[in-house]
Formats: sequence, C-alpha cells, structure tokens
Amino acid sequence: MNTLGIVKRTIPRPPREAVEHLSKFGVATVHEAMGRVGLTKPVLKPMYDGARLCGPAVTVLLQPGDNWMFHVAAELIQPGDVVLAACTTDNVDGFFGDLLATSFRARGCVGLVIDGGVRDVRVLREMDFPVFARTAHAKGTVKATLGSVNVPVVCAGALVQPGDVVVADDDGVVIVPCADVARVAEAAAKREALEEGKRQRLADGELGLDIYQMRERLAEAGLRYID
Repeated sequence: MNTLGIVKRTIPRPPREAVEHLSKFGVATVHEAMGRVGLTKPVLKPMYDGARLCGPAVTVLLQPGDNWMFHVAAELIQPGDVVLAACTTDNVDGFFGDLLATSFRARGCVGLVIDGGVRDVRVLREMDFPVFARTAHAKGTVKATLGSVNVPVVCAGALVQPGDVVVADDDGVVIVPCADVARVAEAAAKREALEEGKRQRLADGELGLDIYQMRERLAEAGLRYID
C-alpha cells in the first residue's frame, strides 16, 4: 500500500507515568536496559548543548525540500509528544525553524528529532526547544508535495512506529517500542542503581579489574605483567 498522502489521527501512546519514569534516564542507560538495541545512527546531534527530550513519537514522512507535513502534524500533537521526522530521500534542507517550534510548543510538543536539517538555531536555543537533527542549514523549504503523518518511518537507520517513545540527549537518540516502555523504565532504574554502587566503589579507589572480576579472565587470555 502506498503510504504517501496518509494521516493517521489516532495512535497508541504508552501510559504517561511510564514515560515520566523513562524520562529520568539517559540514552546510554535506556539503550543498555533494552538489550543494546534501539539507537539511531550517530548522525543526529543536539542543536544546542544540554538539549534532551523524552516522549511518544508523532511520526512525519517528509519530501525533500518540503515541510508541508509538519503543518499537518501540528494538529495531531498531544501534550508530551515528540515530533520525529524522516524524509523519502537523503536531504538536509532547513525543514524546521522557530515559527514551527512556536506552533509545536503551543500544542504541547516537547521537542523534535529529524533526519534532516533545521534553521533558526539561535532562537531555538533561546526558546529551549530541544531539536536533534543532522545539521543546521539555512536553506528554506516549500509546501507542495504530500508526505504522511503517523506512519512507520526509518529515521537515521531506526524503524519508528507512531507512539514509540523517543529519548534523546547528548549521547544520541534511542527509540523504545510503545509496548515496552514500562518494562524498559524498570530495567533502566535497576541498571542505574547498580551503576551507582559501582561508581561509589570506583570513587573509593577500587579498581575495575577487581569489581568486574577481570584478572582471571585476563590471565586466561594470556595477559602477562613484566616488571
């Protein structure tokens, strides 16, 4: 079936409390808690230092050099959503800027992830509107060709279904399937508690060689110490 020209009004979203729990953890922790899966390619960068976001995805499929579908998507945003956009082909034009950010925020959007370019970066920083994109590019776009909203998309190598939760920070972007959010949040909490214990032991001077019981395995692998 042709997925162009389709707008799905209703999508699944995980329970708000599960998203809030997940939002406490960073991308690296969430990625590990999921079994080392879910990351996009590291081509997506925060457009300003300290940007971070977490929320269910309203997915947008754009055409190259055309941001028409962002205006369609704005109507479907619910408070707490992240807009996540892919393009039908590789394109880094400036699809998104401060005017769309203003519109999205008014609808309750908490940020944007786009496998493309954005502009008005200084204003986005001043607005503290988190954006993760391939690059900043001043080239503008038109509104002429249909894409789609709330269809499955591939964003920077990751398959994203509408309603999947997007977590992004300085370490990158990770996608958590909608049905797995509560489970992953619990696993992330357990992992972070475990890491905090190790962090304190390392701060006290204990070596990773001993904490992780590496010495015997290193010897079995043939590591030799020479004085």
